[in-house]
Amino acid sequence: MRILIIGTGGTIASAKTERGYKAKLSVDEILELAGIKGNGVEIETKDILNLDSTLIQPEDWVTIGMAVFENLNDYDGIVITHGTDTLAYTSSALSFMLRNVPVPIVLTGSMLPITEPKSDAPRNLKTALTFAMRGLPGVYVAFMDKIMLGTRVSKVHSLGLNAFQSVNYPDVAYVKGDEIVVRHRPKLPSGKPEFDPSIDPNVVHLRLTPGLSPDVFLSIAEKVNGIVLEGYGAGGIPYRGRNLLKAVSKVTEEKPVVMTTQALYGGVDLTRYEVGRRALEAGVIPAGDMTKEATLTKLMWALGHTKSVEEVREIMGRNIAGELSSAF
Repeated sequence: MRILIIGTGGTIASAKTERGYKAKLSVDEILELAGIKGNGVEIETKDILNLDSTLIQPEDWVTIGMAVFENLNDYDGIVITHGTDTLAYTSSALSFMLRNVPVPIVLTGSMLPITEPKSDAPRNLKTALTFAMRGLPGVYVAFMDKIMLGTRVSKVHSLGLNAFQSVNYPDVAYVKGDEIVVRHRPKLPSGKPEFDPSIDPNVVHLRLTPGLSPDVFLSIAEKVNGIVLEGYGAGGIPYRGRNLLKAVSKVTEEKPVVMTTQALYGGVDLTRYEVGRRALEAGVIPAGDMTKEATLTKLMWALGHTKSVEEVREIMGRNIAGELSSAF
């Protein structure tokens, strides 16, 4: 059995410097510090980036995806070490770019550097490697013994070790020692493996707040090709006082505006309230129960294939990589 570990940096690869922690260690150095050995499994490593994940850009997703795709046929599983701040964005983006993968692709990281005595890096690495060896095909995130679908993960704690949760979707599996306990088998498409990296990163994510100026919204909309609007609760757009709804309706004629929610769980239902129905009538595309990370990366991926608002609407409403519970 052969496993490839691709290094991209992050806290797991960090060591102290005069300016704070900085990603600087190679995967081989991480494995040595973690005390992880193959134990009969051939582990190979490849460092392609060494960045704090705050610095990760959409173009880096393509670089990571290409490294995975080029090695799919040579390994039984692939682990990607990554910083935690943007890990959920990367796992979602890779899920759209890498289709029908025949082996487990597992992203992991740590909240404490491997150079620290109580680092969670060894635990998370062992979880990722165990699932990569005997787990299910697809793109996943391994953290604190949990295996979560790549399009359903969000970082929910900035410092705590149990920093990631699967949102609106069950954990796929748990790893206990060398044992994998599968709790949920994702129904993912099957077919020939495909790498589809076409993305348009010129997308903005705006958080709806009381008093958000329609003029500010329109000014931003002029400069981007798509907008994710993070609304309140089940979703809706204010039209009393500052008529943001009118501004949104002008934009949706030419550019997609997708509504997600500030609430962590439950998702968007624009049919529930009058303010939501008005948003639908204004041309807003609901994100359903997708995570904010999946919504943003999926919109980038959709716009990489078409600039037609109606075609983007169809793509956003279609379940592609397990990101959406029910198509619309």
